[in-house]
Amino acid sequence: MLENAPVKTRRIKMEEFKLVGFRVLCPADQYIKEIPKASLRLENRMPKISHITNSNRQIGAFRAEECTEDEDGYWVCMEVSAFEDVPEDMVTLTVPVQSYAVYHHQGSNREIVKAYENLHKWIETSGFKRLKGRWHLELYHSWKDPERLSVELCDTIE
Repeated sequence: MLENAPVKTRRIKMEEFKLVGFRVLCPADQYIKEIPKASLRLENRMPKISHITNSNRQIGAFRAEECTEDEDGYWVCMEVSAFEDVPEDMVTLTVPVQSYAVYHHQGSNREIVKAYENLHKWIETSGFKRLKGRWHLELYHSWKDPERLSVELCDTIE
């Protein structure tokens, strides 16, 4: 096992996700401020979203590279069972069935970069291949305080 490697890193296959929420598009150094703002905005708008499957979990989605202009950015969303009565100012996104390397991070949003570094080392050491051009997910179980997040980092792998 790598020194400082995530102990709770694992590989899982997840079913398709239907997501409704807000797209955040800003300079790279601003995401750390803009994502929490969008998350709180989404929480306040949850009653307007139909068919939410789990109101205790927000989902962030992004592509690490190789994306079109329409796919660029970060999506802050709720999972839904169907796209129906989507509020006009919100976006929809369908993430296909994929396999992920997953690490549960608890702590500040400023520490997520280090958590991803450890996750990427685990992927490499375990012999998996990262699929950077696919949708990567962040499953937030606690998102109100950027200093005390509980999030599963899901990096798409082959």
